[in-house]
Amino acid sequence: MARLADALDWINRAVGAVVMWLALTMVLVQFAVVLLRYVFGFSSIFINESVLYLHASIFMLGAGYTLWAQGHVRVDIFYARFSPRRQALVDIFGHLALLGPSLVMLLYWSWPMVRRSWAILEGPISVGGIPASYLLKSLVPAFCVLLLIQGVSALIRDVIRLRGDQ
Repeated sequence: MARLADALDWINRAVGAVVMWLALTMVLVQFAVVLLRYVFGFSSIFINESVLYLHASIFMLGAGYTLWAQGHVRVDIFYARFSPRRQALVDIFGHLALLGPSLVMLLYWSWPMVRRSWAILEGPISVGGIPASYLLKSLVPAFCVLLLIQGVSALIRDVIRLRGDQ
């Protein structure tokens, strides 16, 4: 079971490594936007939208990595005082009752929008923008799948922790 969890973790670690470079790219592109606008008096909707696409990609694709790295927000007023066994029970409940169902529903309800967008190769958000809104919309199911993968990995690890097989 732990080997399966490791394999699932590898997926989000690999995606996270790419997303880290997207963050640097976004900063450089935003710097270029400011430089072009205020130094050279040039503005481009395409370049401005690329910052939006990069920003969306960072958050949507990086969510699974963030869950892997324990970087998500956790209100642990009580949780921190729980025994490892009780923490595992709380986490298992969270994965099965909250995370999994909400992601499955989001995936279910977003899929028709993404499918229609790909069917017509939906164009730019703004005139002169990036002619690939379908790629931006595809981030929603990618977000769901990556978080579900990491949720399954975390669930496996919590079951192992619950059984005491650490």
